Amino acid sequence: METLPFRLIDEPIEVAFSEPPLFEKKPPCPTSFTWQGENYPIIEVIAEWEDYRRKGKMERNMVPGHIRHALRKGSWGVGRFYFRVRVKQGNLYEIYFDRAPESAGDRKGHWFILGERRNVS
Repeated sequence: METLPFRLIDEPIEVAFSEPPLFEKKPPCPTSFTWQGENYPIIEVIAEWEDYRRKGKMERNMVPGHIRHALRKGSWGVGRFYFRVRVKQGNLYEIYFDRAPESAGDRKGHWFILGERRNVS
């Protein structure tokens, strides 16, 4: 099934899991998410992938040999885990977990809804 981006959202969400993730910085797809006060139970995971590329200042602060390893495995505070999902309401969304800490006191990373997708007819 081919889909195309329909609407860019890129807003924070709250997620729920049936069991707590084994590794909080490398989570599986959640079972549901809450966005703007509405709960969206996930009924299907269509695709998932990781992106360990460094962005901004982080892109320039590593020697080339270490960059290759970091692109495969990630490094502290760098990386996103993406999930393309279908929710109970029928919509298709892309959500992601961003490992980047927001501050020294907030080191756990955060979940976001990237956007909505539509099936290609």
